Amino acid sequence: MNSSKSPGLAGFGILKNTTCHTEKKISVFFSIIFMTVGILSNSLAIAILLKAYQRFRQKSKASFLLLASGLVVTDLFGHLINGAIAVFVYASDKDWIRFNQSNILCSVFGICMVFFGLCPLFLGSVMAVERCIGVTKPIFHSTKMTSKHVKMMLTMVCLFAVLIALLPVLRFRAYQIQASRTWCFYKTEHVEDWEDRFYLLLFSCLGLLALAISFLCNAVTGITLLRVKFKSQQRQGRSHHFEMIIQLLAIMCVSCICWSPFLVAMARIGINESRSKETCETILFALRMATWNQILDPWVYILLRKAVLKNLYKITRGCCGVHIINLHMWELSSIKNSLKVAAISDSPVSSKQINLQPLSSMGQ
Repeated sequence: MNSSKSPGLAGFGILKNTTCHTEKKISVFFSIIFMTVGILSNSLAIAILLKAYQRFRQKSKASFLLLASGLVVTDLFGHLINGAIAVFVYASDKDWIRFNQSNILCSVFGICMVFFGLCPLFLGSVMAVERCIGVTKPIFHSTKMTSKHVKMMLTMVCLFAVLIALLPVLRFRAYQIQASRTWCFYKTEHVEDWEDRFYLLLFSCLGLLALAISFLCNAVTGITLLRVKFKSQQRQGRSHHFEMIIQLLAIMCVSCICWSPFLVAMARIGINESRSKETCETILFALRMATWNQILDPWVYILLRKAVLKNLYKITRGCCGVHIINLHMWELSSIKNSLKVAAISDSPVSSKQINLQPLSSMGQ
C-alpha cells in the first residue's frame, strides 16, 4: 500500500494511520482566505503592470515589467489551481480513496505544488540579477537586456521548473498524499530510498540557492545605490534612492521569512530518516507561510511604489502632526538620476571631461 511505484495505491496507506489532524472549519477558512486574497492582489498587480507598460515604454523599464508580469501571472495561476484543488479536497472531507482511485488528482496537485513553488523563487532571483545589472552596468543593460532576451529567460525558467516538477512522474514515482491529507508532495513519510531523498534535497537546495542569489544581488544593488548617492551628493544635491532601497529590503525579508522554514524542513526530512510527531503540524504551518509569499509578491514588487509610499507618508504626517521626512525625497526622477550618474561614472568619456576641466580653468 505504501509503495511509491504503484500509482493507483500510492499514498493511501497513510490515510488509515495518520498522525496529523486538522480542524475542517479552520483549514477551509485558511484555504479560502489565502486563495481569495492571492487572486485579488495578483489581479490588481496585473492591472497596474498593464497600465504601467502602456505608459512607460522605455528599455530600462521593459525588462522589469516583463519579469514582474511573469511573476504575478505565475502567482495568480498558482492560487487559482492549487487553491481550487485544496478547497475541493476539504469539501470532499479529504476522502482521497473516493475521488483519487487512479492517483491522477494527487499527481496534478503535486506537480502544481512544486512548479508554483519553485517558479516564483526562480523569477525573484532573475529579477534581482536584472536589477543588479541595471544599476551596476547600465550601458550593458540598455544594449543587451532586450525584451527578446527577457522573454527567452522567462521561457527557460518556466521550462526548468516544469522539468523539476515532472521528474518523479518521468521516473514512475507517484506523488504522495501527506499526513494531513490536504495536499500532495514528494514522499515525506518513512523516507528510505535515495531517490525520494534526492527529490526533497533538490527542491530545497534549488529554493535556497534562489534565495541566496536574490540576497546577494540585492545587497550589491543596495550598496551600489548608496555609493552613487554619496558620489552625486555634491554635484546634484540629494540623490534619492529610498524607494529602491525599501523595495530591496522588503523583497529580501519577505522571501527569506516566508520560504526558509519550508525549504529547511524539506531538507531536514531528506537528510534525516525519522520524523517527530510535531513534524506534520510544523510542515503545514511552514507551507502556509510559503503561501503568504505568493500573496505578498505583488505588494512588494509592484504596489510598494513611490505613489503608495507618498500617500502613506501624508497619512502618517496627518496622524502624527509632525514633519517626518522631506517630500522632495520622492522626486519622480530619483532612480533615473541614479542610473544616469552610474552610467556617467563608468563612461570613459566622462573621465576625460573631468581631466580637461582643470586645464580649461587654468587657461582662463
